[in-house]
Amino acid sequence: MEKRDLIKQYNLPEQVKFCKKCTVSNQRPRISFDEQGICSACNFADYKKSKIDWVMREKELIDLCNRFRKNNGEFDVIVPGSGGKDSGFVAHQLKYKYGMNPLTVTWAPLKATELGRKDLDALIASGFDNILGTPNGKTTRRLTRLAFCHLGDPFQPFIYGQTNFPLHMAVKYNVQLIMYGENGEAEYGGDMKNAHRPTRDIQDHDKHYFSGLPPEFWAEYGVTQADLRPFMAPPYESIVSNKTEIHFFSYYKHWDPKENYYYCKENTGFLPNPERSEGTYSNYASLDDCLDGFHYYLAYIKFGIGRATADSSHEIRDGEITREEGIALVKKYDGEFPRKYFQEFLEYCDITEEEVQEIIDSWRSDHLWEKVNSTWRLKYTVYKED
Repeated sequence: MEKRDLIKQYNLPEQVKFCKKCTVSNQRPRISFDEQGICSACNFADYKKSKIDWVMREKELIDLCNRFRKNNGEFDVIVPGSGGKDSGFVAHQLKYKYGMNPLTVTWAPLKATELGRKDLDALIASGFDNILGTPNGKTTRRLTRLAFCHLGDPFQPFIYGQTNFPLHMAVKYNVQLIMYGENGEAEYGGDMKNAHRPTRDIQDHDKHYFSGLPPEFWAEYGVTQADLRPFMAPPYESIVSNKTEIHFFSYYKHWDPKENYYYCKENTGFLPNPERSEGTYSNYASLDDCLDGFHYYLAYIKFGIGRATADSSHEIRDGEITREEGIALVKKYDGEFPRKYFQEFLEYCDITEEEVQEIIDSWRSDHLWEKVNSTWRLKYTVYKED
């Protein structure tokens, strides 16, 4: 299979550098480093600690809720989510602390885990209305296989639906406010355009969340416009006429994933994995889909940034662990192959183990990977910095 040019495709720097404060590298798409070698996400974390008046931000949140609150029994805010710790935290706060009437909306996992379904049921049972959007299973499997083969990410079709389904529900139910959890671009390192504002422009959806395969690509493989329709956004005109606004809860409230976990464990019945998730040391994030692990593993292959790097970087910024502890965790867990649901992945994508390995290797960029004694290894890691 033809090798991809990731430097060109993702605009990656050829020289690999690691943040001096956390464990992330400059290979994360759209991240930036300052002259001191500190990543944009760490600088933003410091800004949150020292510059933001969270009392004033909460007042802004109250004003926002007052602007959109309907008081007539209708839904007044859409909260997208799977029933996990983050969406559960947002929904519970909005309803029980700020008096909103949220509609939680869930785009169905590619292949749901038993625990993920239990957590969604627990969130609903804790006092929430929920709509589950489930697209055509045959189409979803086809899109997932194509995305894995041609984008190096089996999650891309899920991301399409996950991002656009809330827009459909906002228009359908005449709800003007959509409240997401964190601004991932600011929190984890990316485009800082919206870092200091509560909203995201509708136009930024494609820029931040989609890898950019045009409809013509899918058509080449027999995917029709009708097949794609559930995954796409509603007409732009309907979004505008609905006066839809997308806001981030992390703008108004300090965002800490571990604290969100503790909050939901107490308030929404959220349960973590009994064991750590593959590729990392944590057990409370991204638990709802059997194919989650392959999304994270392909990020490790494409960018040298695995799940342990992502988790440790954020926990370093939140003061949960030191950089030295984070480096040790990255060394121990990053790049672990997701074996637990591998058979389910092969069956879901109708693909062989040999084909999977060939596709994975086609995404190994020469500026990141080298083969030593028939074994692939990263040329540069945070635990052996020059």
